[in-house]
Order: sequence, then structure tokens, then C-alpha cells
Amino acid sequence: MSDDYITLTGLKASAFHGVFDHERRDGQDFYIDLVVWADLAAAASGDELVKTVHYGELAEQVVAAVERDPVDLIETVAERVAAVALSFEAAERVRVTVHKPSAPITVPFTDVAVTITRSRA
Repeated sequence: MSDDYITLTGLKASAFHGVFDHERRDGQDFYIDLVVWADLAAAASGDELVKTVHYGELAEQVVAAVERDPVDLIETVAERVAAVALSFEAAERVRVTVHKPSAPITVPFTDVAVTITRSRA
């Protein structure tokens, strides 16, 4: 497995995930960070986009995946995002963090996030 990686930070998606009725009704913003490990040497040596993870396409697909089909847990959202990233041929492993800064918590806080790491099977 390569030590090379591509990082996307702070992708914003508006969605209706959560266990409470008001979350499903009103929605909220979610922020996604990704680290995608891939062998970038082949892409770099041949200057070929098809041999890397196209981060523009990845960003669009991640946001679309987050914004579809509401679920209860951000853990489920993170799994969905990981599957999107690993669908890119060059992707070997991914770390996904889903931030829910407007989570329904009764004490002051800055952010709630779930982070998972998945590898190609």
C-alpha cells in the first residue's frame, strides 16, 4: 500500500440526517474531510489524470452521496462516503470524517464528528 494520499477538507453538504424529527424536517449542514491513499507515482510520472483519484469528481460524488437518502447516524453517512472514495480505481484506502456542527446537544460545543478508515477489500 502506498504512503501517497490526496486530502479534501471541509466539503459542505446540506442534508436531513438525524434521529430527531426536526433534523429530518429542517436539515442541517454537514462537513466532510477525506484522505484517500493511492499510488500517485504513476500519475505523476506520466502526468495522467486517469491514473489518480480525480478530486473534483470525488468531491461532487461525495456531496451527492451525503445529500441523498436521509439516515439516522453520521456513522452510516461516513460508510457511504468511504464506499464512494473506494469506487475510484486508484484508491487503496480512505479516512472519512463527517462533521455535524449543529448536532442536537444541550451543552456548548464546537463540533461532533465521526471518523472511519476503510481499505479496498
